[in-house]
Amino acid sequence: MSSLPARIIRRLREHLFPRRIAGILSTPPVAAREDGLVLFSMIGTRVLLPYLVAAKSLHARLHAGRFVILDDGTLTGRDKEVLAHHCDNPEIIPIASVATGPCPRGGTWERLLAILDLRRDNYVIQFDSDTVTTGAVPEVVQSIAANRSFTIRGDADAQILPVAEIARRHRGHPTEHVQAALEARMDELVVPSLSDPYYVRGCSGFTGFAKEAAGPALAVEFSQGAEALLGRAKWSEWGSEQVTSNFVVANAESALLLPYDRYMNFWDEGISDDVRFIHFIGTYRFHRGAYVAACREVIASLRD
Repeated sequence: MSSLPARIIRRLREHLFPRRIAGILSTPPVAAREDGLVLFSMIGTRVLLPYLVAAKSLHARLHAGRFVILDDGTLTGRDKEVLAHHCDNPEIIPIASVATGPCPRGGTWERLLAILDLRRDNYVIQFDSDTVTTGAVPEVVQSIAANRSFTIRGDADAQILPVAEIARRHRGHPTEHVQAALEARMDELVVPSLSDPYYVRGCSGFTGFAKEAAGPALAVEFSQGAEALLGRAKWSEWGSEQVTSNFVVANAESALLLPYDRYMNFWDEGISDDVRFIHFIGTYRFHRGAYVAACREVIASLRD
């Protein structure tokens, strides 16, 4: 998709996308449940319609939970009216109200810290607005029931491994990206509360956080250790929040990595026949019309 005609086609698909999924506004509103499950996203006005597809398609498979939204600062009064109708008056948190303490600000850090605060009293699922739940998700349902954290894998081969092994695998592959920079030095990381820490290259686009009284304590410890290694400027770059999310999940008791053939990131490499959940990564979101097709399919099912 690097040629000029291909880029034009992609831009056209992106421009037409909102009107092609506008049918989500004619689907029945969700009935939220106060059952200890929070379905959490950070959104703004630009992704209102995709968020409704993501939220409604997930809730339809879980039949549980209430929505909590972190407003990136752009939600309008009209947006909030739409959300109130379709998502049963979700709690909306202004991003400016989230204190990040010693952790970086921006780069979705407010999202992660708000989630970890909420998990003191709730099981919390973070889902991005560019996700679509296309089938039954028994692994997720079971994780909620067992209070077991989970994450979608960053790639099919991702594993939960000791940090020394993570460093061994990534050392010698220099890169400027904050995630790879820290992964190559994971064995130098100091996290006082853990003697044998683990890590996984997951994806924070779909992650479940088990109810845990400690809240954000481990994330704060990890962030301080990472900053000591990389420096404040580097650690404040986009991607550091996802590394932290990966670390928190990897060190949770009996954490689950969702099977990649059923819970996948879309890299423009086809979609498995048994897929249940798709995260449409930004780089490839509008390739081949796969995203709009998935949205329209679930919109049709929500009308039935």
